[in-house]
Amino acid sequence: MKTEIKEIGKNVIELQIKALKKLKFSLNESFDKAVKAIIKCKSKVIICGVGKSGIIASKISATLSSVGTPSFPISASDCSHGDLGRITNKDILILISYSGNTSELNNIIKYAKLNKILLIGIVSNKDSTLYKSSNIKLLIPDVIESGDGIVPTSSTTIQLAMGDALSVALMKKKKFGKLDFKKVHPAGNLANKLKTAKDLMLTKGKIPFVNENELMKKSLNILNKKRLGFIVIINNQGENKGLFTDGDLKRLMQKKRKFENKKIKFFMTKNPFIVEEDMLASDILFQMNRKKITNVCVYKKGNKRKTIGVIHIHNLLNNLK
Repeated sequence: MKTEIKEIGKNVIELQIKALKKLKFSLNESFDKAVKAIIKCKSKVIICGVGKSGIIASKISATLSSVGTPSFPISASDCSHGDLGRITNKDILILISYSGNTSELNNIIKYAKLNKILLIGIVSNKDSTLYKSSNIKLLIPDVIESGDGIVPTSSTTIQLAMGDALSVALMKKKKFGKLDFKKVHPAGNLANKLKTAKDLMLTKGKIPFVNENELMKKSLNILNKKRLGFIVIINNQGENKGLFTDGDLKRLMQKKRKFENKKIKFFMTKNPFIVEEDMLASDILFQMNRKKITNVCVYKKGNKRKTIGVIHIHNLLNNLK
């Protein structure tokens, strides 16, 4: 019995794999036209479907919005009771229907035609009302459903995949990157992964700056006072010249050299590892582990010599949990 049940599950998945393969090879220039049209849209992308396709429409709309294409789903039934007023001729309308002859969509199709609203149809039937009425026709393949061919499974999977393909293509073409993504995902684990140096660095009065001509005696007082394990060495123009760390101090003491009345610049580490303010915290942590260092200086884009912040590895570890 266990094997039989497992085989049923495998068969469902296998049918969906076959459906996705058919979808992959069905993409053509209409897909290009749809992406280009949405990029040119100055308003919103409105998506609608009926039944299970309506649920898929909501998911596609949410994905589009999350990657830089403002979108919202609408209910087909509500459209017949006033919600058509939410659609303007500046919007793009995407209708999803496997058969393309869903009666609930007829009023929406008529409204789109009457108001010259660009209509993109995601449909599998060339003889359907939706296919014939669409300005851009995204023809999805005819597929085998699970459950004796009556349960919407393979069809909704390819509808969802088509939506994901559109979303990612738009994301790439709009050059919507990780930092843009972070702006619309300010909370949760994803936000932590997308934190940048700018989000975590210590700034202004918290940075332990020391002039390169300062004597070691005073420099070590600052090192102890700030308790960060390092100080940033700058010249008279405020440019970063190097770092001096607790580790550097330990090595000097082991050599039993007299250094208290000498300038810090003779003992600092020149050309330390620095990062741009927009670098992802996860990438910084990787580099710090690889280089076996515990602190970095942060610079503003276009000016590597000017330190605007510092990060200790403890900051990264505490914020990337």
